Amino acid sequence: MQKISTSNAPSAIGPYSQGMVVNGVVYTSGQIPAIPATGEIAGETIAIQAKQVMENLGGVLQAGGSDYDAVFKTTCFLADMADFVAFNEVYATYFPNCPARSCVAVKTLPKNVLVEVEAIGLVK
Repeated sequence: MQKISTSNAPSAIGPYSQGMVVNGVVYTSGQIPAIPATGEIAGETIAIQAKQVMENLGGVLQAGGSDYDAVFKTTCFLADMADFVAFNEVYATYFPNCPARSCVAVKTLPKNVLVEVEAIGLVK
């Protein structure tokens, strides 16, 4: 197992790593819309937060030797399912290959953000 650590995504805010590589597969931790350099939450809309989440996710994937095209499964967490359409508009620009996905609404996300996404992909 190889721990993923990058400055291109927010530092872990608990006892976990940004991701792991195991047997040629990258597993990312859930990414929230925190700006890596400051830790501040990006924007207040689902579109702005989703974009930051995807950028953070890309940073972890890249550090693990992968990228968006190699992702085959994502899990998406929304604070409000009313944001589903707006979230999908951003998500689709990063994942045109349409990996398998689960998307659920949850009661509360860390730091009261609107969205969190985790991914599983192949090392390229």
